Amino acid sequence: MKKSKGSSRLLANSSKKQSLSQSNSPEGESPRVAVAIMAAGKGTRLKSQLPKVLHEVGGKPLLEHVIRAAVRIAPASDVYAIIGHEAERVRAAMAHTGVTFVLQSEQRGTGHALIVARAALAGYDHVIVLSGDAPLITPETIGRLRNFHLEERSAMTLLSADLENPTGYGRVLRKSARSAEVQAIVEEKTATSAQRQIREINSGFYVFSTKELYGNIDKLSTANAHHEYYLTDMAEVLRRARRRVVAWKTANASEVLGGNTRAELADIDEQMRMAKCRELMAEGVTVFYPATCVFDADVKIAADTVIEPYVQLLGNTRIGTACRVRSYCVIRDSEIGDGVTVRPGCVMEDAKIGQGAVVGPFSHLRPGSEIGEGAHVGNFVETKKIKLGKGSKANHLTYLGDAEIGDGVNIGAGTITCNYDGVNKYKTVIEDGVFVGSDSTLVAPVRIGKGAYVGAASCITEDVPVDALAVGRARQIVKEGWAREKRLKK
Repeated sequence: MKKSKGSSRLLANSSKKQSLSQSNSPEGESPRVAVAIMAAGKGTRLKSQLPKVLHEVGGKPLLEHVIRAAVRIAPASDVYAIIGHEAERVRAAMAHTGVTFVLQSEQRGTGHALIVARAALAGYDHVIVLSGDAPLITPETIGRLRNFHLEERSAMTLLSADLENPTGYGRVLRKSARSAEVQAIVEEKTATSAQRQIREINSGFYVFSTKELYGNIDKLSTANAHHEYYLTDMAEVLRRARRRVVAWKTANASEVLGGNTRAELADIDEQMRMAKCRELMAEGVTVFYPATCVFDADVKIAADTVIEPYVQLLGNTRIGTACRVRSYCVIRDSEIGDGVTVRPGCVMEDAKIGQGAVVGPFSHLRPGSEIGEGAHVGNFVETKKIKLGKGSKANHLTYLGDAEIGDGVNIGAGTITCNYDGVNKYKTVIEDGVFVGSDSTLVAPVRIGKGAYVGAASCITEDVPVDALAVGRARQIVKEGWAREKRLKK
């Protein structure tokens, strides 16, 4: 069958891309690409005991955001975090990501970081270099930078951006306005006044041909004010070796910005959270006064849910459809079913709320709290490691800890499960249909049988049988005239 011109062109483009992808690899194989993340710095300007890359924005450490972008481009086994300052602390915090760590025990610059990583990276065809303090970088941009590098068959490709205020950044000098080739990277302190007018900056993100990188990296010099090896200088080294150095410019300049000061961290955090807010609204969530709300990156909310002002949704929180979360609630790592109302001022962590339940106002649900379908947890009620059954209610001034509570149970105001004897925790079991009167104290381990009643102000220390009434309080004594006589004695 005769191919159309469009079909032939498509096949030709496909063949060209395949050829490019195999350009530095054995015939028939795709190039092996590693990602190296610079994460060894101290972050002096933050004035903190915490390593720079562990400072949080958007609910996660800076480095974790970069790793999450990197593992969308390469398997975690091909991602290398080069760590140095407080290395073990960084390693422990990021161990769950599955990336490989390379120790730069002496921090002598970005070029030195890749010298240290030579043994880990030399077996790859190309290496993408990312900054561990630039959390806004996207997988899409990393992928386009890599593809441009392969298409251009360059020794070094740098990511550039146009900044309104490029002060402090190295400027990119191209061979010509339309050329991808870089003539030089000029640091601001050595730039002429004309060069300082250039808005295109070097971001510190690169892709290298590994062969060219490690064939020339030993030519780097420490002849600078800080006596360090700068990766930026590789552009000049490779140009002198007559190797191709190019730049690819991102349209989104904000994604290359790093968090070097507390103010910059705050700006990045605001950008991340507003982007998350817009994403949720685009998916059908109503957010009143978005600037007052805080949403972490992994939060999921279904359509037709309403979030009122001054709400914080943190960690891996999941909220179903048609819910309403009212003002001043802080919810972390919790799962909220469909049609739930969370009244003002509630605090939850690692809690699970069933469909149609009502929580608050001013409830505190601590880890392990499971609130059943249609259940109510009300004013100033604290729960911890409990299961509250379908349709059950604990509406006022109550502490429920280490308890299993059945369906249709009424917990009166002021009830306490005494779960701790100073050494061990014990469990309270309240079966279906139980009525617990106000101001009751249930001393665990204890079981209240199905359908039983507990009289108000009772202290229950023994199991209560099914359908029984338990009253555990002293008999009332009345002494006529006692108060009058006491006053006369005074």
